[in-house]
Amino acid sequence: MVLRKLMGIFAITLIVGAASLAMAGVPDVTQCSATRAYTGPEGTVLFNVPDGNGNPFTAAVKVGGGTADATITLIIRDGAGLPIANYPSEDAWIESADGGMVACSGGATADFSTDVNGETRFQNALQAGGASLAATVVLINGNALANTLPIGYNSPDIDGSGAVNLTDVQLFAGDFSGTSYMFRSDIWFDNIVNLSDIPVLAASIGAACP
Repeated sequence: MVLRKLMGIFAITLIVGAASLAMAGVPDVTQCSATRAYTGPEGTVLFNVPDGNGNPFTAAVKVGGGTADATITLIIRDGAGLPIANYPSEDAWIESADGGMVACSGGATADFSTDVNGETRFQNALQAGGASLAATVVLINGNALANTLPIGYNSPDIDGSGAVNLTDVQLFAGDFSGTSYMFRSDIWFDNIVNLSDIPVLAASIGAACP
C-alpha cells in the first residue's frame, strides 16, 4: 500500500516536472507585456515608407500636435513568468488592429532578439505602407497580446501596395480635392490634407519594399 502511494506521488512529480519543463522557454502571451514609451493620453501616429526611410518610433506625432516617443518595449516570458532570452526578433512583430498598416515582409518585426531580461524593442523605422488610426497589436509567433497600444500609422504608400507610385498620387489628388477629411492622405500629419503633404509624397515616389 505504501509502495503504491509512493509510486503515485512519484508519477505526479514526474508529470508536474514535465509540464514545467514544457512551459520553460515557450512564450505565454498572458505573461508577456508591451508598453509605449510615451505615457500621455494622446494617441500617436508613425510615418512609414516601404523602403524603411520613414520615421523611427522616437519621432512619432501626437494626435493633436507635437512629437512623442512611441517606442514599444516588449518583454517575453514563459508560462512560469520567467523571461526568455534570445527569442528571435523575426518571431515578434506588430500589426494595426484593422489591418490598415501593411508591412513589407519582415518590415514590422522587433529590432533585436530578446536580452537576458526577455526584453526587445520596436524603435527603428518600419518598412511599411498603408494608413490606420486603429490600435497597434503586438504578436509573438502569431499570438496577440491582450493589450493594444494607441499607435497609428500613415504613409505616402497610401494604398498599402508596397510601393509609392502613381496610384498613390491619384488617391491623394482625390482626397486633396474632396470635401471630407481623409486621414490616409494626411501624410504630413496635422489633421488637414493640404499643400504640406505634397512634398512628402513627392519625395517618396519610387520607394518600395526591399
